[in-house]
Amino acid sequence: MVETVAFWGNEKTLKVRGFLAYFLAASSVAIAAAYFFSDESQHNSLKQFLSGSPRVWPKLEVNWRTAVATIVGFLGSAFGTVGGVGGGGIFVPMLNLVVGFDTKSAAALSKCMIMGASMSSVWYNLQVSHPIREVPILDYRLSLLFQPMLMLGITFGVELSVIFPFWLITILIIILFGGTSSRSFFRGIQMWKQETNIKREIQEQEEEQLKACSVLIETYCEEPLLPRPQPVQKTGLETFLFNLRWKGMLVLMLVWFSFLALQILKNNLLVCSNFYWFVNFLQIPIAVGVFSWQGVKLWKESRERRRSGNSECVCEASIEWTAMQLIFCAFCGLLGGTVGGLLGSGGGFILGPLLLELGVIPQVASATATFVMMFSSSLSVVEFYLLHRFPIPYALYLISVSVLAGFWGQCLVRKLVKVLGRASIIVFILSSVILASALTMGIVGAIKSITMIHNHEYMGFLDFCNR
Repeated sequence: MVETVAFWGNEKTLKVRGFLAYFLAASSVAIAAAYFFSDESQHNSLKQFLSGSPRVWPKLEVNWRTAVATIVGFLGSAFGTVGGVGGGGIFVPMLNLVVGFDTKSAAALSKCMIMGASMSSVWYNLQVSHPIREVPILDYRLSLLFQPMLMLGITFGVELSVIFPFWLITILIIILFGGTSSRSFFRGIQMWKQETNIKREIQEQEEEQLKACSVLIETYCEEPLLPRPQPVQKTGLETFLFNLRWKGMLVLMLVWFSFLALQILKNNLLVCSNFYWFVNFLQIPIAVGVFSWQGVKLWKESRERRRSGNSECVCEASIEWTAMQLIFCAFCGLLGGTVGGLLGSGGGFILGPLLLELGVIPQVASATATFVMMFSSSLSVVEFYLLHRFPIPYALYLISVSVLAGFWGQCLVRKLVKVLGRASIIVFILSSVILASALTMGIVGAIKSITMIHNHEYMGFLDFCNR
């Protein structure tokens, strides 16, 4: 059994590494192409264009734009939180093109929507039991492993968004989202086939039991006089308290406050000053320290179980935790956060599919990814609020829409999974949201890039310090 788990864990890791090799190769070509557009003669005109770009905040009014934003925001939040990806790839184009916000304000409002949806989803998931085990549905170990690296990656992504041209960000997102969407889709097909086989086996077993029962005397088939012991059902409050682990929650909050304090301090400093870079790089030991602490715990426990012949997995991920596996997860967390910073999302576009590839069942993968996104998105919202990046009335309205959508989306899909007996529905929803984000971001990016080419605007790398 141990060898089987190790084999499948290695096979999954090889598949994910193959995907990352595809992404790194394609993105390297795209980044190298950006150097050909780096013409210093056009750089000054671009800086004037960026410095003079106005902040556009439409008023919150009852019109068709608000109606479209409400419908798209509700559906995007509902399906995005169920898949564990948030939906930022849908919100940003919608707020920018339909409602009329500028790009920076749209990204800030997108974070508000992701925060609202993820908070309501976490509240709902805390009242739901694990489908197959007597453990919390939120995997706090994986949350502590990925959250610090995800938040560190978001910081890198925000800074890279200043340097990278818009067309390059669009190409990188299409490459990444296209790959993750297809991987998740094929993963969903594989799970659908497995569920079909399990249903067929259960049906055959039930038919055999009915045939055996019909041969016996009729009294043996009746209900026994003594009632059979039934499993104890937890109340909503008992399930909530069981899922809520204060030690893990306090560590996650400590990391959250540490990053928030550093971000607030950094925003009040002169860009590219010595102290600015000191505060900026101070985030690295915090993230690496928490990740290493949790990673060493997983590694030691996994090693002890292998030595004792225990085949049970340390956490929800069905892999053996080794040093290479931990380094790989750290890289994926950084990549997910970087994409979140570039796009204005919570980083779930990488974390959700990654958890599935690590062998986490869809219900737990969705709940854990949404739980981690709640911390990353709320950190950005607090920071954007202090920087006055979004209008309060519109933010409160969109947050309220997302809160309702996140709760009802989780409720509806969980009941659908229970009735149909197919958790693969969650994987298909995840794949669909990522694909929709790739299409919307691709269309918006293509339109803006064509406009920039037509206007002969600068399309190379930008200067981080002179902005």
